[in-house]
Parts: sequence; C-alpha cells; structure tokens
Amino acid sequence: MNRFAFIIHPLHVSDMTRKFGFAKRIPESVLERALRLVPPLNVSEVTGVQSLNGAQIAGRFVGCPLTARQMMSLDVDYVTNKIVGAARKSEELGAQIVGLGAFTSVVGDAGITVAKRVDIPVTTGNSYTVATALQGIEYAARLLEIDLEGAQVAVLGATGSIGKACARIMAKRGFDVALVARHKDALEEVAALIADESGVKASIQTEIEAGVKGADVVIAVTSAVDSLVEPEWLKSGAIVCDVARPRNIGRAVADARQDVFVFEGGVVAPPGDVEFNFNFGFPPRTCYACMAETMILTLEGRFESYSLGRDLEVAKIEEIARLGEKHGFKLAGLRSFERAVSQEYIDTVQKAMSRERGRVRDPIPVLARVDTD
Repeated sequence: MNRFAFIIHPLHVSDMTRKFGFAKRIPESVLERALRLVPPLNVSEVTGVQSLNGAQIAGRFVGCPLTARQMMSLDVDYVTNKIVGAARKSEELGAQIVGLGAFTSVVGDAGITVAKRVDIPVTTGNSYTVATALQGIEYAARLLEIDLEGAQVAVLGATGSIGKACARIMAKRGFDVALVARHKDALEEVAALIADESGVKASIQTEIEAGVKGADVVIAVTSAVDSLVEPEWLKSGAIVCDVARPRNIGRAVADARQDVFVFEGGVVAPPGDVEFNFNFGFPPRTCYACMAETMILTLEGRFESYSLGRDLEVAKIEEIARLGEKHGFKLAGLRSFERAVSQEYIDTVQKAMSRERGRVRDPIPVLARVDTD
C-alpha cells in the first residue's frame, strides 16, 4: 500500500490544545517559546482513503511545532530546518511523498530547499489549491444564486505565478479578466500571453481600488504581507477568493460588507471512509486541497515533487484537477478565515445581497458536497 505524509502546524498557539489538552493551562507566551524546543511530532494516522478504482492508501499527519507567526517572523534558515526535520520524520514513518501544509509551503523558496534536503518527493499542494479555489468560485455562485455569465474577474497579483495561472485559466473559460499588479510592463506581458492563448483582451490596472471596483469576482493572490482591499471598494454581491498567504483580504472586509462573499479556498472530500484521527477544524471526512493533492499523487503512484516553488504551471493545475476527479475527490464546501463556511454566513450574505437588490429571498441550504456526476 502506498503511503504519504502531510506536515501540519498550529496556525495559532491556542491550536496546540487540539492535540494536548493540558496546554490550555499554560500562558500562550510560554507555550509559544516552548514550541521551539519540541521535535517533529507523529500527530495521527490517516486511514480509509480509497479511490473509485479500488486503490487504497494510508498516511500520517506530522507536526512541525511552530505557529504561523513564528513561521513568518523567525529566521528563514531556522524555520526551514524545522520543516526539513518534519519531512525527514515523515520519511522515517514510511512516507513515499510528503506534502507541506499551511505556512510550511510559504517559507523561503516554497519547498525547493526542503525537497533538496530529503530523500522523498515534496509537494506544496498549491496546484490543487488553485484548482479548487477556482471551482469554489463557481460553487459560491451556485450557493448565492449568482449568474457568472459575462462576469468581470479581477486578479490581484496577476503577474505572479499563481495569479498569472488563475488569470489564464479564467480567460480560457471565457471570462472578462482584469489584471491588477504594480508594474505595467509585466502586466502587458501577461495580457499579451492571454490574448495569444484565448483571444481574450484582458484589461490592466496598477491601482487596486480601480482594479476591483465593479468586479463581480475578485481573486487575490499577491505576495503582500498586509491586507490590501478596503471594504468600500467592493461591488455588492462580489465573490472574493483570497488564495494568498499571508491573506490579502482582512476579516474587516467580511465584517463590514455582509453583502460580499469572502472565502479562501475549498473544502475537499476525499473518496472512501476517511479518518484523519485529528481535528484540524474541518467537518469530518473533509480536508484542505493541499492535503488532497498529496493523496491524489499517492493514489496515482506519482512520487514526484509536483508543486514546488513560486511558478505554478497551468497544465499541472488542470492535470491535478482531472486526476482528483478520476479518483473521486470532490469539493464539499468552502472555507473562510481558516474555518469551513457555515450556513449562518451563507444566510447573512444572501440576506444582505437581497436587501441591496431591494427584495428578500429565502436562504438556500449549504450543499453537503458538490457532485460533478
């Protein structure tokens, strides 16, 4: 049976209480300092993943005990060494491939150095993350009963690897695309590429406010360390997908503008009777897309460093989406600010959007999963 591992870490020091209940009694400042002394952890065994073709795999969650804040603020070499240690622990546990979760895929050169220092392939899962984020836009539109035909799509960070891939894919699907980034020359190069590939004449904009105003869909994928979008810039009814880490869209946007829908990616249901044996804040038998990419590659026997670095390939994004569908992986919902989107949030946005349109409609239920059959 093929085996994988996936590296996780606490986004906040309080997340340690999910694994260690006694941590609730320790001051957060003390607990965060103590994390630096903790070696990689064998967190849990993942069982029950079974492809539609009958193939089964097993895996492990391996903990890299640093918070998101520590990942971004401590010395890069120190953090990279911690991630490498977790990857080597994964190899010791029998994994044939290891996925980098959350901020472990952001630090330094996005997994390239880690892959060079271990003897098993490494993937960030970013290709499937992008694929499911784009699927999530269509899913959100169905939940909110929004017709995306003729929609204006603004891509923030359109000259970066992820943004460029998103813009190219959305243009191929026939959307009107606005490219937003700081440098006009680079934007013009992306626009020319899109015109050559799909015939779509993408507009370009170096000012974020001008770029997002009037957009029906906003995809945020810049490398900025602070939130970029002010609540008042967004069109009522806009769907906002924030793929960036750190986030480009602050919680203040969702709090101030209840008539826009903000999410950061998809909740994926792997095939089979899956047990993660660890609570990472998602509904049972569902996971992050980056976790799913590692599982998909393991089911395929594709033990290769699939998504590494900061230059994603459109072909790989499209391929991993096809492979996920082949094995039975399905979008099962959306996540917003690191948690699964709730029915309450859907209802709130629908009602606010309806008020803006001057009419009231009954909320529709959140789907248990998106069925593509």
